[in-house]
Amino acid sequence: MIIEPIAADLDLDEVEVALLHAAVGDYAAEAAVLLLANDGYWLARLRTAGLITVEVEPVGGRLWARIEWVELEAGLAAGRLPGSREELAVLRVAASLADGRPVDLADVAVALDRRTLGLVLAALAHAVGSHDHRAPAPAGHGSDTGERLGPLIAWPTRR
Repeated sequence: MIIEPIAADLDLDEVEVALLHAAVGDYAAEAAVLLLANDGYWLARLRTAGLITVEVEPVGGRLWARIEWVELEAGLAAGRLPGSREELAVLRVAASLADGRPVDLADVAVALDRRTLGLVLAALAHAVGSHDHRAPAPAGHGSDTGERLGPLIAWPTRR
């Protein structure tokens, strides 16, 4: 009998890596995970609330994880996910990026402080692939130059 790991048994770094492993290639999903990880509030709470599911890759044994976005609203309504107005705004942006949930940008904007605004802007820039954008070629010279421009808004360095 193989025992599947649960997110509560993993440290937060392992949860983040497993979430990113599953999101790779989907910029919006990556942005949602990175937003929550960089914010530093939600991954632990989602893990504790049982809203992160972990699976083991059949070949290689790497961990994959996903946030159960469908169950998120029920968790919020039941009070299992308390947070400040600002923290809830960050969570709603992440849910919108990852799962297409509607979000009221006016409500989000007034709830964020400077730090979380920077994180949300970095998430939006990541979701549209700004980290993969390339410099345009001079007029009349064909396609892009191939030079990577880097992210429009970079993720902050974590300490």
